[in-house]
Amino acid sequence: MRFLHCVGGLSPECGGPTEFLRQMSELQRDAGNVFEVLTLDSPDDPWIKRFPATVHALGPTALHYGFTPRLIPWLRSNRHRFDLVVFNGIWQYTSFGGWLSLRGTDTPYVVFLHGMLDPWFNRRYPLKRLKKYLYWPWAEYRVLRDARAVLFTSEEERLRARNSFIPYRAREIVVPYGIRGPGGDPLAQREAFLSRYPELRGKRVLLFLGRIHEMKGCDLVLRAFARLAERHQELHLVLAGPCAGNYGARLRRDYERDQPGVSRRVTWTDMLAGDLKWGAFRTAEAFILPSHRENFGISVAEALACGVPVLISNQVNIWREIQSDRAGLVEPDTVDGTSRLLERWLAVSEEEKQEMRLLAGQCFLRRFDMRGNFPRLLEILQQCAAPAAAAPRSAASPGPGSKESQIDAG
Repeated sequence: MRFLHCVGGLSPECGGPTEFLRQMSELQRDAGNVFEVLTLDSPDDPWIKRFPATVHALGPTALHYGFTPRLIPWLRSNRHRFDLVVFNGIWQYTSFGGWLSLRGTDTPYVVFLHGMLDPWFNRRYPLKRLKKYLYWPWAEYRVLRDARAVLFTSEEERLRARNSFIPYRAREIVVPYGIRGPGGDPLAQREAFLSRYPELRGKRVLLFLGRIHEMKGCDLVLRAFARLAERHQELHLVLAGPCAGNYGARLRRDYERDQPGVSRRVTWTDMLAGDLKWGAFRTAEAFILPSHRENFGISVAEALACGVPVLISNQVNIWREIQSDRAGLVEPDTVDGTSRLLERWLAVSEEEKQEMRLLAGQCFLRRFDMRGNFPRLLEILQQCAAPAAAAPRSAASPGPGSKESQIDAG
């Protein structure tokens, strides 16, 4: 099979979709398939050379939307080389320009939404919502309507997407998703991390790992930690990840000003990768993500893969799976909810924590290990690529969302 994935950018700071494509490229290669990526990045961007697959970088582009006159001619000239085109995300020119390129041809495509129809964006950014509404009927609505399938990573994401814009029409499929677990030596990874951040030795480490962005609830973590830090002197908080704009710098400055004593027990790092990233998970006793909106949470799966219990909000779309498997704790995405996450975790006995660590690892292997999920995902993509594609059945858990569906709202 020959796959082309279209995506706005491949920078590691783009988060989950980039990591998904990196791991998919390796799995597809191992399966003997052709895997190429079209991106709006500049060919000179350093991550292009490091990406483990053929990348066609059509940038740079001047605007965030990513318009480039090179996209349509390239796709029309090369579409015949691929059995299936996958648009990763919407709201950038890769999806609408891709639709313009492929409509009326025999080249099928699917759309992997990656959470980009979550209603949270509409509530948080009402002016952007208005702009999107003007754009939706003649652009992204048609992209989804004409796709062989619109792919979701969880039942929660699928249901939320229906409440963002009307009209809405899509052949919805919930697909298996996840990561490949870490390799390497756990002890060496832990030591590499502690050597870089020696102030963490002998501490009980709580880890937040992800973009430092208001969507992620970073401020909730800091405020909740300040509430209990005096009563738990052995605790240390790590916030690891790249900053979004000036948000992270402002958040850190304000916290150090308002909480001078507690802030000394907070370690801020840049984005961690490789052994340093896995070492951070190996060092942590719990991972925390009280996000206001989280489509899947690659970092949640990474924590589970290391046997680290997760403390998450009920806005992380896989919270039901975490709660059902007793692999972590769940509360609302508020300061009080985040404080309860920490208080509940600190009240858990050592025996219960050990059991939760085992359950976390089992949860990952059962639900989010991409090595086990990949064959089913590949089967769905192959069905979508078939000349007369029969609707593949969803890989969702049993229940109302366990079948694909055609929805036409509005």
